[in-house]
Amino acid sequence: MKIMSMILAGGEGKRLFPLTAERAKPAVPFGGKYRIIDFVLSNFINSGIYSIFVLTQFKSQSLTEHIQEGFQFGALLPNHFILPVPAQMRTGESWYQGTADAIHQNINLIEDRDFDLVCVFGADHIYKMDIRQMVSFHEMNQAKVTVSAIPVPLDKATEFGVIQVDEKGRIIGFQEKPKDPICIPGRPDMAYASMGNYIFDKEFLLKVLHEDAENPNSSHDFGKDILPTLYEAYPLYAYDFAQNRVPGITEEEVGYWRDVGTIHSFWEANMDLRNVKPVFNLYNRKWPIKTVSLCLPPAKFVFNQDGRRGQAVNSLVSEGSIISGGIVQDSTLGRGVFVDTGSAVINSLIMDRVMIHPGCKINMTIIDKDVVVPPNTIIGYNLEEDKKRFYVDESSNITVISKGHKFD
Repeated sequence: MKIMSMILAGGEGKRLFPLTAERAKPAVPFGGKYRIIDFVLSNFINSGIYSIFVLTQFKSQSLTEHIQEGFQFGALLPNHFILPVPAQMRTGESWYQGTADAIHQNINLIEDRDFDLVCVFGADHIYKMDIRQMVSFHEMNQAKVTVSAIPVPLDKATEFGVIQVDEKGRIIGFQEKPKDPICIPGRPDMAYASMGNYIFDKEFLLKVLHEDAENPNSSHDFGKDILPTLYEAYPLYAYDFAQNRVPGITEEEVGYWRDVGTIHSFWEANMDLRNVKPVFNLYNRKWPIKTVSLCLPPAKFVFNQDGRRGQAVNSLVSEGSIISGGIVQDSTLGRGVFVDTGSAVINSLIMDRVMIHPGCKINMTIIDKDVVVPPNTIIGYNLEEDKKRFYVDESSNITVISKGHKFD
């Protein structure tokens, strides 16, 4: 069975502003040394699926550079590639109008190649998944389309697109953010939420894309327009993501999936990494998360001239970082971060090449790359003062300092 993948990585990510002010959402740094897109790409590579197109659109330069620097197989095997594909407007003069339109505008990539299945996955979620297991489920059920779904409690299902299934997992209906979600058969307290990841039979995908492109009333989105019109006439199935097992997975991680579309959810997902037994484990050697290697030296924790010891507790500290007489607690630090004497970083996410001078107090804050924090700066302790100087997320009171911010 020959499989190709189309990764939808054109998301503008407005709800992640200002982290997306200069980059696409999948390119936002995550977990110290990674970017959000690294997780879906690693899932495909670890699953042995190597024919991957990444469809980009908004502010895609850093994303394209990241893929070219960190995800190249070489030219020896023709079906081993990860290629960024910019929006080319091959079928009109507009940007991608929806997920289906994004694939349709690049339909030549599918038509010109000899594959049996096409995986259409998003690029902006944090999870681990052996995609071959979903492929096996698709083949076993002789499905035309398989949708990955995650069981969620009924009270939370109102936030998602809900998939209705019969006892065998065949899709029998859809609900878009319903007030009264329909439960999974035999599980009255849970409903299936769509993860926005699909496997299509190639020829069937080409058929439905051409038909949808001719429909003037469609918004050209798989979840909203196409799949709800197909399930009665064709075999569509929901794949239970909670049944997926990658090698080396911990019990805490089973079914772990995070949509990091808001500042609060993004911060929470980063904080999931910091504990002794993390909810999401980056240290699984059997399912590595791949990214760009910068060849930096190890992180270092040193005494300063006053004899204060640099230390980090319940935190991730990436390579090239130096904690010199400061303290980092319950936080995630990127690469090349410097925390100087007497500074305390708590419950925060600090991205690459941030310099924190002596005496700073930082709490519940996200600091993007290349920021120099002046001595004795206090952030995250007085919201009204922070709102005068920085962006503060209203739903979570997390302070966000944009990339390259210059302090007065």
